[in-house]
Amino acid sequence: MAVAAPLPSATRAPPGGASGRPEVTAPVLGGAAAETGPGGDARAEGAEGLFVVLGAGLAAASHPLLYVKLLVQVGHEPLPPIVGRNVLGRKVLYLPGFFTYARHIVDVDGKRGLFRGLTPRLISSTLSTITRGSVKKAFPLEDMEHVSNKDDVKTSLRKVVKETSHEMMMQCMSRVVSHPLHVISMRCMVQFVGREVKYSGVFSAIGRIFKEEGILGFFVGLVPHVLGDVIFLWCCNLLAHFINTYAVDDNFSQASVIRSYTKFVMGIAVSMLTYPFLLVGDLMAVNNCGLRAGLPPYAPVFTSWIHCWRYLSAQGQLFRGSSLLFRRAPMPAGCFPSD
Repeated sequence: MAVAAPLPSATRAPPGGASGRPEVTAPVLGGAAAETGPGGDARAEGAEGLFVVLGAGLAAASHPLLYVKLLVQVGHEPLPPIVGRNVLGRKVLYLPGFFTYARHIVDVDGKRGLFRGLTPRLISSTLSTITRGSVKKAFPLEDMEHVSNKDDVKTSLRKVVKETSHEMMMQCMSRVVSHPLHVISMRCMVQFVGREVKYSGVFSAIGRIFKEEGILGFFVGLVPHVLGDVIFLWCCNLLAHFINTYAVDDNFSQASVIRSYTKFVMGIAVSMLTYPFLLVGDLMAVNNCGLRAGLPPYAPVFTSWIHCWRYLSAQGQLFRGSSLLFRRAPMPAGCFPSD
């Protein structure tokens, strides 16, 4: 019988905040806080503070990428496509990539324009990190050891299920708490499309959303984001577990190395499959909020996230914005008759 491989199923939301997918990290030994003895609580608080600072730094550094991605997601294409060639030498039309698009934003708004919507995103990131830490302390995964080679298949699977369930609870709670600031950040960014100034600050945006849409306005797009997170966690953890258990031979000299990268590879693959949930959630966050990017001709007024999903599926756009480097533009028939 194959024995289970080491598989840390604990994951953590990326420091970028509520807009990204859960990220694979090192195992949390023992489930509960490992710090014991004098100064243990202080060290734990210091580590949490460090995570908040690192998360804020990563969010700031990656913000231009998220900004361009969001504008592509809503369908804003201010620059014409250019003619290029694919690997077979055929002429194709390419839409501007990240660097060209970012230069356009700088030309319009200056370098500071690349960081539109950063403040609410930083607050969202901080809330997400703090919430995860608080939930972890309130509901510790006690008496829980990570999967090891000494476990049989049933025992290791039970541990993976228990750890994933615990991680799912933390992820869902952090998503709910941080989502209102995520909505504000998205709306601040898409104002670039129509040159609006409706959402000019965090507090004014909170007041405006509450006045126009009520409490539910802060949670538009939450359901697809949560569903995407849950599907990602379970698929990534279970797939990695079964691959490490049944596909990797213990007699292979590099088995431990392969197993250490399995979860990382699965995370990349599964994140692509669950990308439509991220896209739909972001589009719902800006749909019909009074901004040009959330109204026709960019998108119809969606009655629900399912309506949005079906619309994008019918248009073949469920993966719009998933790539920012080589973006093929739809090419009319006979555009290049010589080819």
